Amino acid sequence: MQIRVLGCSGGIGGDARTTSFLVDQDILIDAGTGVGDLTTTELEGIDHVFLTHAHLDHTGSLPLLVDSVGPSRDRPVTVHAQPDTLDVLRKHIFNWQIWPDFSEIPDTKNPFLTFSAMSPGAGVTLGDRYIQSIPVNHTVPAVAYLVSGENGSFAFSGDTTVTETLWDVLNQCADLRYLVVETTFLDIERELSELSRHLCPSLLAGELKKLTVNPEIFITHLMPGCEQQIMQEIYQHIGSTRPLPLKRGHVFKL
Repeated sequence: MQIRVLGCSGGIGGDARTTSFLVDQDILIDAGTGVGDLTTTELEGIDHVFLTHAHLDHTGSLPLLVDSVGPSRDRPVTVHAQPDTLDVLRKHIFNWQIWPDFSEIPDTKNPFLTFSAMSPGAGVTLGDRYIQSIPVNHTVPAVAYLVSGENGSFAFSGDTTVTETLWDVLNQCADLRYLVVETTFLDIERELSELSRHLCPSLLAGELKKLTVNPEIFITHLMPGCEQQIMQEIYQHIGSTRPLPLKRGHVFKL
């Protein structure tokens, strides 16, 4: 199994792309602006999209993806997310006003897009890959994902602040090799971090103390222009762990 980072920034500008991961050639985890760097052929190969939550920096490329490759595919793209997230997509994106409802195009029996509800904590098996959702704590209903294959597991926190279930699940994952966890703001912005239910370095340090397994740790969702400062603050809190900033184009192999 291979997981390629298409985007991992908390915003846009320059080389920054928002969150999306390509699992092998056929699965996306989130659909931020990084999806736009894929070739048409690569886009045509995506069969499944797993969304952590409904916010635009994690879903913004989904409507364009379906529009771009729907007519050239012989099966729909399936979007997996918790029911609340799917409701937001139906009401506010695929509503014939912001974007066409591709679950009805060209018709309801042969759509370009299908929705598959996935309750927090549920999992989906696709070939030799198992993708489990884990509820986390954000301003809207949100989940993390644990992606497991024959050679280990990869975890992505999605957007979250202080939470408990995520760490409980990960601590039971003996083969967890990689953890990608968000840290969005500087410590001076802790009040904003708590209000928006993101992590800052001091909050991250407290969360990582809950982790009893020992994966390689990567930091995602850093705000553009503040990346180095945020990482410096992280090292001040947890210098012994030395997590790395996640970079667009990084490939995890499992």
